[in-house]
Order: sequence, then structure tokens, then C-alpha cells
Amino acid sequence: MSTNQSHLFSPIKLRDLELSNRVVVAPMCQYSADNGSMTDWHMMHLGTLANSGAGLIIVEATGVEPEGRITHGCTALSTDANEASMKRVVDACRKWGKAKIGIQLAHAGRKASVSRPWEGGASLKTDAWTTKSASALPFDPAWHTPTSISLDEIEKLKDAFFQATIRAARVGFDLIEIHGAHGYLMNQFLSPISNTRTDKYGGNLENRIRLPLEVFSVMREAWPASKPMGYRVSAVEWVEGGITIEDTIAFAKALKQLGCDFIDVSSGGNALKQKIELRPGYQVPFAEAVRKAVPGLAVMAVGLIAEAEQAESIVASGQADMVALARGFMDDPLWARHAAWRLGVDTAMAPQHARVTPKSWPPGKKHLAQTLKAAE
Repeated sequence: MSTNQSHLFSPIKLRDLELSNRVVVAPMCQYSADNGSMTDWHMMHLGTLANSGAGLIIVEATGVEPEGRITHGCTALSTDANEASMKRVVDACRKWGKAKIGIQLAHAGRKASVSRPWEGGASLKTDAWTTKSASALPFDPAWHTPTSISLDEIEKLKDAFFQATIRAARVGFDLIEIHGAHGYLMNQFLSPISNTRTDKYGGNLENRIRLPLEVFSVMREAWPASKPMGYRVSAVEWVEGGITIEDTIAFAKALKQLGCDFIDVSSGGNALKQKIELRPGYQVPFAEAVRKAVPGLAVMAVGLIAEAEQAESIVASGQADMVALARGFMDDPLWARHAAWRLGVDTAMAPQHARVTPKSWPPGKKHLAQTLKAAE
């Protein structure tokens, strides 16, 4: 079971980082941190995924300052305690796991200071903090109205991203992704829906992408030249007057000129009136459009990708260079391992698990045969 060729399970190199395959565990907020610091929950969650068969796992959206967290339970990377707790988890994943490890650095902007999803996910009424955005426009009338970030605050914000990047390098991450999607702060600046500024950071597209590009530049300066850095975008906003795929392509070209190595193509999240056309792989066409328009920039596809054959087709057809899954891995923490078996190939396994391959464990072989038959 290793003579077959799989595009999904072929290696890919980003700068000096080589991933054993193109399956990525997408960042998944766990809302289980303590004052921004990782807990034993993160050790269990990420430790399991480090042996999932994926080539790369990306740690959840992590605030570059306390006010940049979505909830009180979100991770941050702005204090020594945050850094030490994260290094503890990453060191364990690296020692015992097979996957490379990245982090998504973020600032939630006007979508910060909310309760955990299982507590309602609404703006906090108590123990809240002041939110900030490109303009003083709330995400929802029932949410906090943010303050419009001043030019002095923008300089402090860039420094927060710079310092968090330095901390990420000390922790030992292999890769960084900036969270510029789903209506968070970088998305708020880029979108004409949430950015009505009249200074150099507002107005036309050139001005609206200015801050995201400046943030990327200062982070690239702080991040080792040998390690890759990428950006997650909301390629379209699914609402009239929002970001278009043409805007995203222009932005991707500008990012590439600054040394961006990959772009993670998502969509939506910045407008309550969005009308998303949900279907399997519904965002893949956006990834494909960016990949065709920006040669040399690796593209990651994400969004309702659930089946091994579906993921294989996306990479084999050239729609994207990598695929990222979140809920698929929550449902099956060994998704990548099982996907490899379905495609007739092997993937890296911890030696402690070596006795459960389809070749060495008859029940596993039977289960695989039943799965393949059901998929026909």
C-alpha cells in the first residue's frame, strides 16, 4: 500500500520548510485559555492532531495583545506567561508528533470582547473591554461600538504584531499565518463595509490594504527569513459592496511582492447580511482564481472539504496547493491518516501506533474496505 501516487500526500516546500504532505489542520479556536495562556486542554487537543497524519497543524487565532482576543478564553502571545505556556505545548507536539506546527496571529478588532460560543457568543456585558476597528461601526447593532483606531494606535498595533512574531520565533513555530479573514481587524480595514476612513488607511483599495501590508512587512522583518509566512483572506464577503475576488487578487499580488509564501483562501464573516452559497468545497473556486492569477504564490483551500477523494481532486486538478480542514479533524482526529489509506498510500505515524495499519490490523483492513465500498 505505497506504490500508488497521490498529489495530496506528496511533499511541498515553502522556503526551507518541507511538509510531508498537503493536508493542513486549520486553526480552531478552543476558547480554553487562561489569561491568554494555553492549558492542558491545548496539550491534549494539539498533541492528538500532531499525530493525525497531517503535514501541518496551525494553532488557533492568537491575539497579539489582550484586547485582540475574541473571548476571555482565547490564546494570546503578548506576555512571558503566554509564551512559556505555548512553548510547553509546542515542544511536546514536536517531540512526540510528526506534523510541522504553525500559528495564526490575529486581532479581533470590533469582533472582540464576546462570550464563548457555548455561552451565547454575544458582546460581553460584564468584564468587557473596549474594542477598536478601522471605523466606529459595530458588527451588529447589539454589539459594542468600537473606537476608530488613531494613527498613533496603528503604530502600537504594528509593534504588537512585531513583538508577537518575535515570541512565535522563540516558541519555535515553523510557520506563521496572519488572520485577515472572517471580519477580524485586518479584514475590517480591507473591507469598504467596515472601513469608512478618510485618511491614508481608507477610501480606495490601495489605501484599504495599506495597514494589512504594513503589518505583514513588520512581521516578515521579525520572522526568520528561512521560515514561511502566509495570510488568510476572506476572498469575497457575499454581500453587495463588499470585498470582491478582484480585490483579493490585487491584494495577493501585493503580499507576494513583500515575501508572502502562501495564501489561505476563506470567505465571509464581516457582514450580517451575507448570503453564503454553502456546498462542498464552496470556497475552492476562489482559491483557484487566486492561484491562476498569482503564479508562484502557494494557495490553501478551505471550507466544507470532508472526503479524501475530494481533497485529492482539489490538489491534483491544480485548484490549490494545499487543503485545510477543521471540523473534519474534530470529527475524526486521524482524518489524514485515514485519507491516506483510502488513497492507497502511507503517511507518517508515531511508532506507538504502528500496529494499526490496514496491513497489520485485520479489523482496520475490513473497516477500510467497507469505507471504500460505501464511497463508490
